[in-house]
Amino acid sequence: MAKEALVVRSSDGEPIDLLGVRIRFICGGEATSKAWSLIENIVPRDAGAPPHYHPWDEAYYVVEGEVDFTVDGRTERVRAGDFIYAPADAVHAYAGVSDKPARLLIFDAPAHAEALFRELHEKVTELPRDLPIMAEIGGRHGISFVR
Repeated sequence: MAKEALVVRSSDGEPIDLLGVRIRFICGGEATSKAWSLIENIVPRDAGAPPHYHPWDEAYYVVEGEVDFTVDGRTERVRAGDFIYAPADAVHAYAGVSDKPARLLIFDAPAHAEALFRELHEKVTELPRDLPIMAEIGGRHGISFVR
């Protein structure tokens, strides 16, 4: 399939909710032949991604708010304008810490996250009850959650 130019408006895309985090797929992997994708996350206080790792790179840019971000055991409070790179296989996690929800842009290369997030959205609604389901879904998508 040939790649085509793409314009995505701020009102485009169908947001999904995953354990309190609102996720909007700005540029899905299908548009880039799976080379990369760009996702927006709205992260309230105490919500975020649990510790995990996977065989693809991710980069995070904080647009608004603050999050505590951990990569390979090092935790940093990151704020609007800050950038985080999590290389493939690095254990990483984040949680919102500001009163106003944080807004993150997440770049993954090659693209993997969209199918994972959509399936987690459908099947995981409560933690810790759904941890086994989350781990099983993650395994099928190449992601490992760390306890």
